[in-house]
Amino acid sequence: MGMFFELIATLFAGFGGAGIVLILNTLTGGRLPKWLLPVAAGAAMIAMTIYNEYTWYGRQTAGLPDSFEVALSVENRAWFRPWTYVAPYTHRFVAVDRATLRTHSGQTGQVLARLYFFNRWSTVEATDALVDCDGRRIALIRGEAPFDDTGAVIDPDWGPVPEDDRILPIACEGAG
Repeated sequence: MGMFFELIATLFAGFGGAGIVLILNTLTGGRLPKWLLPVAAGAAMIAMTIYNEYTWYGRQTAGLPDSFEVALSVENRAWFRPWTYVAPYTHRFVAVDRATLRTHSGQTGQVLARLYFFNRWSTVEATDALVDCDGRRIALIRGEAPFDDTGAVIDPDWGPVPEDDRILPIACEGAG
């Protein structure tokens, strides 16, 4: 639904840009060149699109529940958006829901956490992650995870955690 509203806002920005040129043209007695109207409309639409790109991350994080903490954000640069080489914009991020952190008495040092993946042009995806605080590793859990009698996840697909990763400290400190 957000994309639809952004499209409507962009169209209205175009009408607004064209309207400003029409008003200025009336005030100057019709002295402005005719090509200025579509150029102003296009420039206003491009400006609105750029504004939406740069404010998306802030709007998304402002609407998150208090229990969510952003663990990772990814900035984007693209050749067809040359201004992003000067100031890249955030186009996706991962948030940990602290309210979903779970531990098991038989598996000390491990935390089950719900991760939410936000992407600029996609719907939000959620998945569970098993965080091994002692071993500094994470396993994403897709679907239903099988557990053994001790409460351990059977055959998790562990992956290493980079030193600057924030998922591990958020999960481990939040569950502790």
